[in-house]
Amino acid sequence: MVRPKLRSRSKRRKKTRTPGNRLITQYKKRRPKIAKCGICGKPLHGVPRLKPTDMRKLAKTKRRPERPYGGNLCSRCMRELLRKTVRDTFKS
Repeated sequence: MVRPKLRSRSKRRKKTRTPGNRLITQYKKRRPKIAKCGICGKPLHGVPRLKPTDMRKLAKTKRRPERPYGGNLCSRCMRELLRKTVRDTFKS
């Protein structure tokens, strides 16, 4: 029986053949999901698919795009939101 901590389905199972020609199962952490836009749900470009601990080690410019709402909204939704806010400010 495998160790209790490895019985969880939060681990990814990968069959690997060793140099001694044995088939073993390697238990690895699953990759995080792709970052999505907060409005339309499209995958965000320029946001790496890393765990928070690995993300913290990156430079700030590598974590997300350098534009308003970068890392939260896609470029199309960001453009629409900025247009809407500018129209609202000049309306009154």
